[in-house]
Amino acid sequence: MSENTSKPKKKRKLSEKTIAYLLIAPSLLLILTIAIWPVLQSFYFSMFDMRLNDPTKSEVHTSYTLDLKRYLDNYPFLQGALDKELNQVSGEEAEKLKSVQEDLNQLDATLLKDKEIAARYEAIDEKLMNFEKVGSDERMIDVKKERAIEIQQILNSVKKELKTLDDLEDANAVQGLSSALSESVIQPNFIGFDHYAKNLTDKRMWLSIWNTVVFTVVSVAFELVLGLMIALLINKAFFGRGLVRASILIPWAIPTVVAALMWKFLYDGQNGIVAKIFEEIGIIERMATLLTNDTGAMFSVIFADVWKTTPYMALLLLAGLQTIPKSMYEAAAIDGAGKLKQFFTITLPLLKTSILVALLFRTLDAFRVFDLIFVLTGGGPANSTETISLLAYKVMIAQSNFGEGSALSVIVFICVAIISIIYISLLGKDLLDDRK
Repeated sequence: MSENTSKPKKKRKLSEKTIAYLLIAPSLLLILTIAIWPVLQSFYFSMFDMRLNDPTKSEVHTSYTLDLKRYLDNYPFLQGALDKELNQVSGEEAEKLKSVQEDLNQLDATLLKDKEIAARYEAIDEKLMNFEKVGSDERMIDVKKERAIEIQQILNSVKKELKTLDDLEDANAVQGLSSALSESVIQPNFIGFDHYAKNLTDKRMWLSIWNTVVFTVVSVAFELVLGLMIALLINKAFFGRGLVRASILIPWAIPTVVAALMWKFLYDGQNGIVAKIFEEIGIIERMATLLTNDTGAMFSVIFADVWKTTPYMALLLLAGLQTIPKSMYEAAAIDGAGKLKQFFTITLPLLKTSILVALLFRTLDAFRVFDLIFVLTGGGPANSTETISLLAYKVMIAQSNFGEGSALSVIVFICVAIISIIYISLLGKDLLDDRK
C-alpha cells in the first residue's frame, strides 16, 4: 500500500451562527417579499407622473413613444372629415384645410418610411378594421426625441389651425379628432423627486401628519392607562373572571368598519344616544357638535378608537402581568409594602418590556389608521381628521394620481420605520439591561 494513503475527510460542522441565519432566512425572504418589495415598487412609481385618468400618463414611460393605435383611431377619420368639409367650403377656409391635409399626408408618408413603424402600422390597421384588440406592447413604438418633438409640433400646428375654423359644418368633430390625434406622441413622465418636493411644501400633507400624530399620541396614551387598569383588574382571582375577560374583548373582536358605522349612528346629531348623553352631561353644547366641528370630530374618532382597542392593550399587558411571580408580592407585603408601593416597585419595573411591546404595536397601528376615520368622518370637517393614510388613499384612488399617491405611501412607510426604530432601540436596550 502507498504510504500517502489519504485519510477520510472530517465533515465540517456548521457553526451556531450559520445555523441561526439559515433558520431565519425563510422569514427574511418572506418579509422582503411581503413588506419591502411593495415599498420599493411604490418608490419607483413615485418617480413618475402617473395619472390613471390620463391615457398619456397611465403607464410608466421612460422614453418618447408613438401610440400607433391612437394615431390610426383618429388619422383616417380626420382625413375623411376634412374631405367632407372641403366639399362644403371655398376660398380661404378651403386653402387652410388643404394645407392641413398636406401636412397630415406628409407626416403619414414620413412615418411609413420607417420599416418598423410601417410593419406595426399595417398590422394595427388590419386589427382595427377587423375590430380586434390591440395589445399595449404592440401599439407603442419608441422614437427618438428629435423625431417625437417634430411629430408633436406638426400635430399641434394642425390642432391650432383647425381651432381657428369655427364656421365648418361639423367643427366640433374635426377639432375633437385633431385634439385626440395630437395625443399620439407620449413623452417620458419621469419627474424624479418632484412629488416629494411638492408634498413636503404642501400644508395639507403637514396637517394630515399633525392630525395623525395627535390621534396616535392621545388615543395610545388613554389606551395604555385604561388597558393597564383593566389588566390589573382581570388579573385578580374573583368569581366570574373568565366571563369578564371574554366580555371585555368584545369591542376588539368587532370589525373596525362595523364599529365605525355603529359609532356614526351613536354620534348622530339628531338621534345619536351618545351625542345626547354628552349634551346632557355638558361635554358638548349641541348634539350636532360632535361631527360638525374640528375639535368634536377629532374627539369622536379618538373616543371610538379608545373604546375599540383598549381591550387589545389590556390583553397584551395581562400577558405581561402573568409572568410576574406572586412570591414577590408576598415578600413585599411581609416587608410592609402597600399596594401602591408594590405597583411602582414591582409591577411597573417588571412590566416595562410588555408595555414597550404593547406601545409598539398600538402606535404603529394607530399611526396607520384608515378605516375608522374613513367610515366615521371621511377626514372632515375641512380635513380636520384627515390622516396621512387617508390622504394617500384620496390622492391615489379618488384622484387617480398614482405617482403622487405612491410618494405619500412612501412617506407613511418612512414615518412608521422611524417609530419602529425608536421603539425597538428602547426595547433592545431594556432587554440588555435585564440581562445585566
